[in-house]
Amino acid sequence: MLPQETIRRKRNGEPLSREEIARFIAGITDGSVSEGQVAAFAMAVWFKGMAREETVALTLAMRDSGDVLDWSDIDRPIADKHSTGGVGDNVSLMLAPIAAACGLAVPMISGRGLGHTGGTLDKLESIPGYTIMPSAALFRRTVKDVGCAIIGQTAALAPADKRIYAIRDVTATVDSVPLITASILSKKLAAGLRSLVLDVKVGNGAFMADAAEAEVLARSLVEVANGAGVKTSALITDMNQPLADAAGNAVEIANCLAFLKGEKAGTRLERIVLAFAAEMLVSSGLEADLAAAEAKAMRALSSGAAAEVFGRLVHALGGPADIVERADTYLAAAPVIRPVFAAESGYLASCDTRGIGLAVIELGGGRSRPDDAIDHRVGFDRLLPLGTRVERGMEIGRVHAANEADAARGVERLGALYRVSAEAPASAAEILTRISA
Repeated sequence: MLPQETIRRKRNGEPLSREEIARFIAGITDGSVSEGQVAAFAMAVWFKGMAREETVALTLAMRDSGDVLDWSDIDRPIADKHSTGGVGDNVSLMLAPIAAACGLAVPMISGRGLGHTGGTLDKLESIPGYTIMPSAALFRRTVKDVGCAIIGQTAALAPADKRIYAIRDVTATVDSVPLITASILSKKLAAGLRSLVLDVKVGNGAFMADAAEAEVLARSLVEVANGAGVKTSALITDMNQPLADAAGNAVEIANCLAFLKGEKAGTRLERIVLAFAAEMLVSSGLEADLAAAEAKAMRALSSGAAAEVFGRLVHALGGPADIVERADTYLAAAPVIRPVFAAESGYLASCDTRGIGLAVIELGGGRSRPDDAIDHRVGFDRLLPLGTRVERGMEIGRVHAANEADAARGVERLGALYRVSAEAPASAAEILTRISA
């Protein structure tokens, strides 16, 4: 069937067969389907959706567009975690080394920024020398020797997804449940996982702003992954404010290193990271219950074992051996750093989290087109959490910018994205729902 016929049928809301989907994905892989046709297909799916059987077929076709890894020579449970995307969401950077320090093997295939959300790979490229696209041999050796590796999609792993992913980013087709499900799971299934934990975010900084929509996505992911033989659960988490106290690339790496050195204890970020570590340990069978698993993860963090693993990971993939100890030496600083002050006294009641993500892009820390270069230095840090009591003129965050004009715009932009109230807001739970098969 011609690609345009597949697009037409989906545009008209007709169900696509497994064979039809497989042929279309094969065309994306070999280049016989054009970029415009991929964009049209993505938009048709966005409007008309896909039945569960179609989503499974799409996921498996994208998985089988390249190699599927085999980790049978590694004597550790093979596990991973994936987030649907948020602002200031650097959880994977700390979670992978914590999980590895607890005895898991974590071959993490990550992505770049998508829409207003940051990308793990873009953050890691802030580290000089870090290889996000290692050879298959180096990737395998790093997972075996260090316990984890965080890399990008190689040409051999789910290549159809890599092409679709870049096009979705710039065609307003990111927030489609079937496309998100197939994109996430095709990479994870190709990575040869035995268990998977999903972070499905909901709120004004997530692709899913509605709790009911987030649950639909979480159930889609869990059902499709379990149906494909990977033990999977999901936590629906709050994204109504940045998760870390930083949003950007180098600033989130700095936050990660501070976290691993114990400097972010008691934060929302720590509670989320430890919760996902516990899920991974229980799902993989290394621990019997979540309380014991979380205690084990906390020991890996507080003992410095996780920080050591992160340092070994960076060095194994080409970065400096002493990144943990000498981060300031290696992470490039923005030329202009300016504080942002509260315009009035009261409590930080709410913020436009998506707006913060877009403001990072406006500073140069994200992309408007797939081939845009990123300035890894720019972004925001020292962001205060919602509920904080502030006085007029008190610092609520900082802007990292390439020049004075960008800094001035960033200061004005960030200040306008927070609302101060005379009353303290109700505290929000970080984890809203847990979903399992």
